[in-house]
Parts: sequence; structure tokens; C-alpha cells
Amino acid sequence: MITVNLYYTGTNGNAAKFAEEMEKSGTADKIRSEKGNVRYEYFIPMNDPETVLLIDSWESQEAIDIHHASDMMQKIAELREKYDLHMRVERFVSDDLPPADEGFIRK
Repeated sequence: MITVNLYYTGTNGNAAKFAEEMEKSGTADKIRSEKGNVRYEYFIPMNDPETVLLIDSWESQEAIDIHHASDMMQKIAELREKYDLHMRVERFVSDDLPPADEGFIRK
């Protein structure tokens, strides 16, 4: 699995407004229903209310490439412009949890 953390940063609450519009317009749900999407969730960091974190996970690079070629990317780009957002991206490839770490996880 590939997880991409996208940090959208703006001013005057614009990052939160962007996430809200993504949810209310149904665009986020359309992305969640795409083949290969595992997770698509927005969060607001407690120490930075002008940033929204999107955790976006996919089964494979192929699924990400298909998503990037979709019409939804144009809608997302338009909303980023509308809210004048800037982005920072982190990308992770999942790995199994080592047995030694299991003792620190409360289930």
C-alpha cells in the first residue's frame, strides 16, 4: 500500500473550507469509491489550524496513476486555486509492523 500525506496550507480558514467543499460536493466520496483507494480522510493539526492534512492511501502506484488521470484532478486543482492553497507532500510505502512494536499498541 502507498500512503500520501498532503498538507494543504492557506489563510483565513481556507484549507478547512477546501476540505469541507471536497466533502460536501461529493468529490471526496467519488475518490473513496475509486478502484484501489484504501483511505481518503482530512484532519486539522492541533498546532496549525491553517493547515489540513489529507491522508490518501492506495493499493498500488497504478491505482494512483489512474486517479491522477481522472477528471476529479481538474476539480481538485480548481479548488486549490479557489482557496489559494499551497501543498507539502510526504509519501510512504507500507511495511508490516515488527513484532517488537506490537507491545506498544493498545488494541
